[in-house]
Amino acid sequence: MSPDLDLASADLVRAALREDVGPGDVTATATVEAQALAQARITQKEPGVIYGLDVAEAVFSELDPGARFERLVQEGRWREQGGPVLAISGRARALLTGERTALNFLTHLSGVATMAALAARELEGTGARVLDTRKTIPGLRVLEKAAVAAGGASNHRVGLFDAILIKENHIAAAGGIAQALERARAAAPELAGTLEVEVRNADEIDEAIAAGAPRLLLDNMDESQLRAAVAQVAGRAELEASGGVSLQTLGTLAQTGVEWISMGALTHSAPALDLSMIVEAER
Repeated sequence: MSPDLDLASADLVRAALREDVGPGDVTATATVEAQALAQARITQKEPGVIYGLDVAEAVFSELDPGARFERLVQEGRWREQGGPVLAISGRARALLTGERTALNFLTHLSGVATMAALAARELEGTGARVLDTRKTIPGLRVLEKAAVAAGGASNHRVGLFDAILIKENHIAAAGGIAQALERARAAAPELAGTLEVEVRNADEIDEAIAAGAPRLLLDNMDESQLRAAVAQVAGRAELEASGGVSLQTLGTLAQTGVEWISMGALTHSAPALDLSMIVEAER
């Protein structure tokens, strides 16, 4: 395993290989000699950002601890023309068996990094930043959020444990915005700086500001509603726009004056980046 890969990601690689290989790769075993050596090259075939080389290398290392790698691209950098990404040499069976699992990780994570780069580009010069969300593939969140950061967008909370985001259902269960905020501050004072409250209208904005909320999540508001909310808050809290955000709407939302725009599509709808891998036997 790559020394840079954390334990959770290493376990994820092993689980992915178990899922694909099962008791063995019958095709590679039947057609390729056990001691045969080969070289492979992964190539980027469309514009975008590469991310996920650690996990791709870990796939091949799990199958062949002696595999060797040469990185041919810098992660996190936009490449308009694509080109070579990673050269691998090692046991031919390991390269053939690991190909799809490695590409599944790498194409997905590079797609997330590419989407993040496109989103960040839309906000250049506006002062607003785009955030990811918890709308991630189960088990892949840490890797996906790392890909978001590599692409140039910002990470929101990792999970339910590292920040307080009081949403409408919490408010309903607590009996109101003020009650929810009071209980949150008392229960987790160390997270008071992360406090954010979801609001849906002007009355809820007033209630949250009166209760001292430092950050408001403006849920599913259109451009005119966002502008009105920015004027109403008048700098007394940070503002985050959320709901149905796309690359096409980011620029317009940023012009309203909000500081943050959360975009679930960074992870849940990022198209896989087109990559291929060619294997050649050593002669």
